[in-house]
Amino acid sequence: MPRIRPVPAVVLTSLLLLALTAGLAALLRGDAGRGAFLGGYLGAWALFVAAVVTLRSAPARAVVPLVVAGAVAVAAVGLVAGPRTSTDSYRYAWDGRVQAAGISPYDHAPADPELRPLRDAWLFPGAAVCERGGAELAPLGDGGCTRINRPAVHTVYPPVAEGWFLLVHVLSPADARHKGLQTGAALLALAVTGVLVAALRRRGDPRRAALWAWCPAVPVEAVDNAHVDVLAVLFSVAALLVVNRHRLTGGVLLGLAIASKLLPAVLLPGALSGVRRPRTALAVLAGAGVTVGALYLPYVLLSRSSVLGYLGGYAQEEGYDDAGAGGRYVLLRLVLPDSWAPPVAALALAAVAVAVWWRGDPERPWRGALVTTGTAFLLLTPGYSWYALLLIALVALDGRGEWLGVAVAGAVAYLLGGDAATAAYAVAAALPAGAAWVRWRARARPDRRPVRPPRPLPVRRGRAPQ
Repeated sequence: MPRIRPVPAVVLTSLLLLALTAGLAALLRGDAGRGAFLGGYLGAWALFVAAVVTLRSAPARAVVPLVVAGAVAVAAVGLVAGPRTSTDSYRYAWDGRVQAAGISPYDHAPADPELRPLRDAWLFPGAAVCERGGAELAPLGDGGCTRINRPAVHTVYPPVAEGWFLLVHVLSPADARHKGLQTGAALLALAVTGVLVAALRRRGDPRRAALWAWCPAVPVEAVDNAHVDVLAVLFSVAALLVVNRHRLTGGVLLGLAIASKLLPAVLLPGALSGVRRPRTALAVLAGAGVTVGALYLPYVLLSRSSVLGYLGGYAQEEGYDDAGAGGRYVLLRLVLPDSWAPPVAALALAAVAVAVWWRGDPERPWRGALVTTGTAFLLLTPGYSWYALLLIALVALDGRGEWLGVAVAGAVAYLLGGDAATAAYAVAAALPAGAAWVRWRARARPDRRPVRPPRPLPVRRGRAPQ
């Protein structure tokens, strides 16, 4: 592909970023339904890809300013409206408020009458609002309603997440509502960008940081919806960047990530890439395990109920234990009976984890982490698009953009579901599979064209020297 000249490349990249931010702002401030929202979101992804491609032709001195300026602009877009496609941040705000009152968030569901004194008109609207109804409102047993989803069940979030909710509650003005969580999430997203830029710059080229910094999922899922996943992403990226040099520190950071959102547990095989010595592996595993246990311990001591909250019910609700009950394992269910899908997925994940651990590159633990995480998404086919924030950060670290299709598939599954989700995940699986096949062919069959010997130099005819 021909490269764009340096100065036009900077201008074109800037214009594409301007179009991206303007489009996302209009999308978040609008009232489009799920299908129309998905159409606008996919358009934002197209602009994002074009901006990343043009960045390749930008001069080296302009790359970091472009990436950072674009990151600030894209993150700021997420602040223009209230949560657009998720109500999870309302639960975050409630858990922070409950903890500020000296109550364990694991002991009571939001609908519990004992917590009635903590209710306000924002999270628990009045009768007039409840009568009008709305997709973001959940009914209560007493005839009222709340913006908190699943109000009859206990919280599912781990201790670092709960600590984050409390911190945001304490630091936010009394009338901040969702803005405190969104602002905090924007700062976390920019912190991830900063870590990526610094790490990739040391390795020679920070362009890949744009794969996170400019990705439409960051303003939509991390900032606008304020998902706590972005906190787990920050700890995960930091862990993978240091674990090959400082095993215990990497394990502790990975433990913080797991205690923010349990999903980063899938990074463990990647963190152990190429590790053969039991003592070295133990440093990572013990660092992560002890950290998670130590962070849960205060809540265990202060809570009367289980600190796992609704975790088991959530897994059952989402169909992870029974493939026929939901939209999970959709690719496996195309070729296998429903009842076979969960055990086959577990076996496949275990095989990939062992392969990554045994044959992974210890100098690039994020590469194995990307493979295990991406494979887990393709086998389990989760229906929540914000889970892919972790995957996007891993793509930025490793540069294998073919895995970004999984993030797009998650958005299709969340907003449309059904056959559209199956098709989207099938395309997402084909992209890394095709890229892997191309790389394998390049290694297995190098260029065998015959090399022509150089032409002999012409011999000058003349008298021999005397």
